[in-house]
Amino acid sequence: MAERQERTAPDAVLTRIGQAALLHHAGDREEARHRFLDLWAEIGVHGDPLHRCTLAHYLADTQDDPADELAWDLRALSAAEEATEGRGAPAEERPAAPGGAAAARALYPSLHLNLAADYVKLGHREAARTHLRRARGAAAALTDDRYGHGVRAAISRLEARLGEGAPFGDEG
Repeated sequence: MAERQERTAPDAVLTRIGQAALLHHAGDREEARHRFLDLWAEIGVHGDPLHRCTLAHYLADTQDDPADELAWDLRALSAAEEATEGRGAPAEERPAAPGGAAAARALYPSLHLNLAADYVKLGHREAARTHLRRARGAAAALTDDRYGHGVRAAISRLEARLGEGAPFGDEG
């Protein structure tokens, strides 16, 4: 029974990240940023890669400076890569490693999309295009739900802005 409870027990850190994300989505960006930073200090740079990936991914969205946003998005991608194993294939295609690799891999479309948007803000269009192509490639892993549709739509919007690619469904 205890083993079953362990497997189904919610991840307290991810729950706390989610609570701070709700604050951000409700418009309390400053409080969300403070809670995210407190969590970052708590889990540390050597904490669980899924926790660091998720936290940095959200923390990036609370930054005022585009360079700071980019730094947090790069931390998120680095943690996602750490959560996967294998070196020959692109990170999105590496086999799953223990500790949330599948969950981290599911974030790749959004991680690369955010990096592309960061690079656009900073005027680095080639870097933006590179990450946009990676986002599109990783989008095959998205499920057919509201989140998946939202990420695909955001990829298409940024592609249109940069004059790249075909909208999803038009690849032929």
